[in-house]
Amino acid sequence: MCGIAGWLDQTRPINEMDEVLQKMSDSLKRRGPDEHGAYIRRHAALLHRRLSVIDPENGHQPMSTLYEGEKYTIVYNGELYNTEELREELKAVGFGFGTRSDTEVLLKAYCYYKEKCAEKLNGIFAFAVFEENAGRLFLCRDRVGVKPLFYHTYKGGIVFGSEIKAILNSGTVTPAVDEEGLYELFFLGPARTPGNGVFKGISELLPGEYAVYEDGKLRKSRYFRLTAHPHEADEKETVEKLRFLLTDAIERQLVSDVPMCFFLSGGLDSSVICQTAANFRKRNKLSPIDTYSVEYADNRRYFTKTLFQPNADYEYIGLMVQSCGSLHHEIVLDNEDVLEALYPSVQARDLPGYVDIDSSLLLFCKEIKKNFTVALSGECADELFGGYPWYHNHDILFEDCFPWSREQGVRRKVLKKGILPKGEEYVRDRYLDTIRAVDTLPGDSAIDRRMREMFALNYYWFMQCLLERKDRCSMYSGLEVRVPFCDYRLIDCAYNMPWEYKALSGREKGVIRKAFEGILPYDICYRKKSPYPKTHNPVYMELCKKKVAEILSDKSRRINSLIDENGVRDIMERPGNIRSPWYGQLMKAPQILAYLIEVDCWLETYKVEIKLP
Repeated sequence: MCGIAGWLDQTRPINEMDEVLQKMSDSLKRRGPDEHGAYIRRHAALLHRRLSVIDPENGHQPMSTLYEGEKYTIVYNGELYNTEELREELKAVGFGFGTRSDTEVLLKAYCYYKEKCAEKLNGIFAFAVFEENAGRLFLCRDRVGVKPLFYHTYKGGIVFGSEIKAILNSGTVTPAVDEEGLYELFFLGPARTPGNGVFKGISELLPGEYAVYEDGKLRKSRYFRLTAHPHEADEKETVEKLRFLLTDAIERQLVSDVPMCFFLSGGLDSSVICQTAANFRKRNKLSPIDTYSVEYADNRRYFTKTLFQPNADYEYIGLMVQSCGSLHHEIVLDNEDVLEALYPSVQARDLPGYVDIDSSLLLFCKEIKKNFTVALSGECADELFGGYPWYHNHDILFEDCFPWSREQGVRRKVLKKGILPKGEEYVRDRYLDTIRAVDTLPGDSAIDRRMREMFALNYYWFMQCLLERKDRCSMYSGLEVRVPFCDYRLIDCAYNMPWEYKALSGREKGVIRKAFEGILPYDICYRKKSPYPKTHNPVYMELCKKKVAEILSDKSRRINSLIDENGVRDIMERPGNIRSPWYGQLMKAPQILAYLIEVDCWLETYKVEIKLP
């Protein structure tokens, strides 16, 4: 995993901008602390920050090669999980290889297949290839959107980067937010409309999208999207296929030349990954796996069961540690540290995010990085296989809105009267944009059609928010986190799987439970879904209230031109009145206040200019 950036401009000498290019590169140092490299020509620059994982000795970037009279240079962030198959395919048509790195395989795949190379790749990636003679730039992002790729175009040029900060450091765009960006923050946040960078003038390639920049124009194309096709397999075959695909996805991702560990919550998803990895290690006479879990100070004292969080993780982690024979490490986070980490988590995302769900992950990854460089995590099973309550509660399922943000009242409450008057309309339009693009089959029943719509909503929205969180909060400490459930073969299988199979026995993720029955301990296999742990300690609320009170008292802060003091203080004083989460399942009063803290941090740290009509 790495950080990449680049700049093309035919109107100015890029090779004379050493100081600016260095700032762009330095801004990505946390993503790639091991090495840095640059390819610089008069009108082009490609920058790379490396986190060494595969073939540390030979995978240096930018990497160049000559093919049929053209010089191709690549900068690449990611991992390919079908490297060896692709290498053999390229050898068969005459290519030779001097390294074991997937970078060389990817570069030569582009030389041979050009844009079509994207369809050949199984992995998580964002990369750029520059053709020196043609002056042509190719940008590509993985099918699922695990790895980020932002860009800014202007007359005569394009700047791109793994993170927004690299683009801002180019000086080609000033940090500003207009009405649309504020709608994103206050009515959709921490989610973002696919492709929207919130900062005015900054965009992001969509999952499964590539772009070609040539002769001053950017042309974008989708090479992967959710596509409906008939599901021919019966129940038994479906279970067996899922078991094979998921096991194969996990085992492909166990390749690393640096130490690897595993996130373990005691839930179904992380347990499947840990048990599969442990069994693989045992078969191959390798050392036991290392597992990590996160907890908060005094959480066991304050934990209260809810519909969304029916049980605590610690009750199940020990069972899984025993089952897979792992060397287990528990990281206990202090609530004050979680609050203070809101600030670096904004800098990690370059945007307000998922508040303490972000900051706790950032602290968690910081601790893991002390001993490991790669980890595997169980993200995205819930989005793909119906793990959330909104898949199973038909009142919510058929409600014509985003299920994780069903009403806008609390969002409107924090804003000054008259600010962002079309917020509700903006949200509605983004929802309908997604629904209209859903691919269905003529024979789909009402429930099957709605399940496809729900899948698309989760895939393009909720899942992207979680993947962004996982990438930024882990890479902030130079930790690569792989997500086996994001294998595109699993996604295609899940999108077209009938609901009665997906929810076997009437259970969330029932097909996964059935597939790993007898492999996992029974109590793990049939444990009720519980989300990523959050702090339940009331001290966190008090800490948030204190910070927000300080913000409200300083009228010079940009956020105070937007938010309504009385509405915010009402949340501080009567948190129990928040009936519906701001976002997801867990963002109640403390997290709403934490979100305002993050918005304030973002506006001040990035010196964002607010541009309202």
